[in-house]
Amino acid sequence: MKDKVIFGPAGKPIDFKGKAFESPKFLGPLGLYAFEYQSTYGVKIGESSALKLREYADEYGVLVSMHCPYYINVCSKEEEKIDSSIERLVQSAKVGEFMGAYRLVFHPGFYSNRKPEICMDLAKKTYTRLLIRCEEEGIENFTFAPETTGKLSQLGNIDEIIEMCASFDHFEPTIDFAHVHARGRGLLNKKEDYNCIFSKIEDNLGMDRLHCHFTTIEYTDKGERKHHTLAEDDEYGPHIKDLLLNLIENDWKATIICETPLIDQDALKMKQLYDSLI
Repeated sequence: MKDKVIFGPAGKPIDFKGKAFESPKFLGPLGLYAFEYQSTYGVKIGESSALKLREYADEYGVLVSMHCPYYINVCSKEEEKIDSSIERLVQSAKVGEFMGAYRLVFHPGFYSNRKPEICMDLAKKTYTRLLIRCEEEGIENFTFAPETTGKLSQLGNIDEIIEMCASFDHFEPTIDFAHVHARGRGLLNKKEDYNCIFSKIEDNLGMDRLHCHFTTIEYTDKGERKHHTLAEDDEYGPHIKDLLLNLIENDWKATIICETPLIDQDALKMKQLYDSLI
C-alpha cells in the first residue's frame, strides 16, 4: 500500500466496463488503492469470483472492503429479523474471507421508538451470537465494521458505534462523515469540527487504519436525504479538504470510500487533492 490515506469507490467504477470483481485492475493503475464491493441487496458473489477479486486486488495493490446487505437490523423488535440479520452477516463474513475483505461494513438498525440504550443492549446480545456463529462456521479472518448512520431514527451515532467496537473483538468502526454531518444537521463545517470525532476514536479504540465513507450530502431535520457530487460542495457539505487536512496533520492512516454519485471520478479528485496537500 503506497499511501497513508487511500481512496476508492463504493462499488464498480462508472467508467469500468468489466465485471465488479475485476475492478482492482482498473483502479490500481489510477492510483485508487481501495475498493468497497457492494452486497447491499444480498450476497450474490460466489466463491470463485470472490477469490478472483482477491487475486486482482493483490496484483494491483488494492485494499478490499465489503458492504453487507441493507436488510440487517441487529436490534429488531422481531426475533426472526435478528436471526436473519445474523445469518446475512455470517454469509458476508464467509465471502469476505474469500475476497480478502479487511472490513465488513453494515448499518446496525433502527430505534423503532425505543430508548437508544435498549437498542444498544439488544445489539450487543446479537453481536455475541454473531461471533459464536462465525466460530462455529470456522471463519477466522473477518472484521465487522458498523457504520455511523445518517438518520436520527437509526442506531449508530458516533458514540454508539465506538461503544460497539470497544465491546467486541473483530469489530472496528466505519466512520461515514456525511452521515455524521447530516445527523448533526450540518455538524462538519471546518477542519476543527472533525477533532471531536478523532479524539473519541483515539480515546476509546486502538486501530491501525480508519475506514471511512465520504460524500457531500443533503439533509433535513430527520437526517440524510441525498448524496451529491464533490462539484456541488459549495451548496452541500461536508468539505473533503477539511477532512484531508485533519488526517494529514494528525498522521492518520485512513481508507476513504467515495459515495458520491460519481464514485470513481470523485475518488480520483479526492486523491489528487490529497496529493497536492502532502
